[in-house]
Amino acid sequence: MRRVELADGADLVQWRDAARALLADGVPPEQVLWQVGAQRDLLGEVVDAMGDAMRRSGSPAGLRVPRDFLDLAGLVIAHADPRRHALLYRLLWRIARGERALLAMATDDDVAWARQAAKAVSREKHKMKAFVRFREVVDGEGSVYVAWFEPEHDVLPQVAPFFVRRFAGMRWSILTPGRSAHWDGQALHPGEGARRGDAPDGDALEDLWRVYYANIFNPARLKVGAMVKEMPVRYWKNMPEAALIPALVRDAGARMHAMVDAAPTVSRKAFPAPRDTPGARAAVPVGASPGLPAIHASVAACRACPLWAPATQAVPGEGPADARIMVIGEQPGDREDLAGRPFVGPAGQLFDRALAEAGIDRATLYLTNAVKHFKFRPAGKRRMHVRADATEQAACRPWLEAELAAVRPRMVLCLGATAAQALLGRGFALLSGRGRWYRLDDGLRVLPTVHPSWLLRLPESERPAAWRDFIADLRLLRAASAQP
Repeated sequence: MRRVELADGADLVQWRDAARALLADGVPPEQVLWQVGAQRDLLGEVVDAMGDAMRRSGSPAGLRVPRDFLDLAGLVIAHADPRRHALLYRLLWRIARGERALLAMATDDDVAWARQAAKAVSREKHKMKAFVRFREVVDGEGSVYVAWFEPEHDVLPQVAPFFVRRFAGMRWSILTPGRSAHWDGQALHPGEGARRGDAPDGDALEDLWRVYYANIFNPARLKVGAMVKEMPVRYWKNMPEAALIPALVRDAGARMHAMVDAAPTVSRKAFPAPRDTPGARAAVPVGASPGLPAIHASVAACRACPLWAPATQAVPGEGPADARIMVIGEQPGDREDLAGRPFVGPAGQLFDRALAEAGIDRATLYLTNAVKHFKFRPAGKRRMHVRADATEQAACRPWLEAELAAVRPRMVLCLGATAAQALLGRGFALLSGRGRWYRLDDGLRVLPTVHPSWLLRLPESERPAAWRDFIADLRLLRAASAQP
C-alpha cells in the first residue's frame, strides 16, 4: 500500500506530481491511500520522495493526458469531498491504461461523480464572484477593503485573480475559513485561513447597499424559489442587503397591488419642457448620502445587471466633491474601461479640446456616466461600443442619483441621449431639445447637448458646423457658471 500525504488545500500541481510518480511506479488506484492534512515540513518530504520516484522511473512512456481531463481535474481538485484525489487518480489510471474516450462516457460512475463535482465547484466560483461584500477599513496607508466569505469548496485560489482584475486599483483582502488572499495594489499574496471575527461587521457602504437593493427590488417579478436558488440563504448573513429580504418578500403582494391600483403614469412624451419650467426627476433614494469614496467602492462591486461580467472594471465618477457643475456622459468606452476613469478615450480627448476652447477648466468639473460599465461586442481584436438597454440604464440609476446627492451640483451638462433621458425622461428628443436650459423640480438646471463621440462619427464635411454648435452649447454652460 502506497500512502500519499498532501497538505490542506493542496492544488492541482501537487496532486499531479504525486499522481505522475504513482503512474511511473505502476501503482494501481486500489493500492493508494490518499491523506490530506500533512504538515508543511512533512509535505516537503513527501514531495521530495515523489520526485525521487519520478527521477528513478520517469513518466509513463508515451502517456498523453487529454486536455479535457486537466480542465476537469482543475475544478474537481477544489471540491470539499476527501475522495477527490483518489477518484481523479482512478480516472487518470484508466485513461493511461487505454480508456482514451473515458470522459465521454456520461454513465460511468467515476465520470458522473467528477462531472457533478466540477459543476458544484463552478457554481461556487460564480457565487463567490456575485456575493462577496467588501467592508472598508482604514489603516496607516489609507483604505483597505475586507470581505468574509464561507465557500463550500476551496475556490478562493481560482477566483482571486478575478478580483485582482476587477479591483486592481484598491487594496483588499478576502478571508475564508480555509485560506485568505490579499491584494496590495501590486501583487496578490496568499494567506492562512481566518475567523469571522477577523473581518469587520459593517461600514458606511452598508446603508447604501440596502437602499440600492430596496430600490431595484420589483415585487411584481418576485419568485421566491428562483431567488433562493440563485442567492441561497447560507450567503445572506454576510450580505448587508439580505436583512431586507424577509420584509420585502412579506410586503411584495401589497406593494404589487398598490402599483396596479395607482394612477397611470403620465407619459414622458411631454418632454422637453420649456426653458426653466419644472421637469420631473425621481427623488434621490439615498437619505443621508454617503461620501463619494463609499459610492465609488459600491459601484465597483455592483452586480445589478450583466454588464459587470465582461467589463474590465466599473468606471465611477471623477472630480471635486463640491463641483458646481456635473457632466454626465452615456457610458464608458474601451479606454475608460481599461483605465477605470471617465472621458480618457478619443471622445474624452475631443471633449478636453472643446472645454479649452469654451474656456472651461476640466479640473473644476465632476465627470461621470449614466451607465458605469462598458457594454460592447467583440469584433476581431476590437471591442465595439453597444448602447446600454433600458434595464441596464435603470440598474445604474441609483448610482447616478447617489452621485448627484453627494456632489449637489448647481447645474448638469448631459452629453448624449442616454444622459439627457436619465434626467429629462425617456421621451426627450436630444437633437431638437439640445442647447437649452431645463429646470428640474428640485431646482437643478440641466443643459443637454450631443456626446463628443457623435462628432467623431460625422462625415468630414459636417464636422465644422457641428463643432461650432457644440462649442456654443458649452459656452452657455460657462456663462451660467459665471453667474453668482
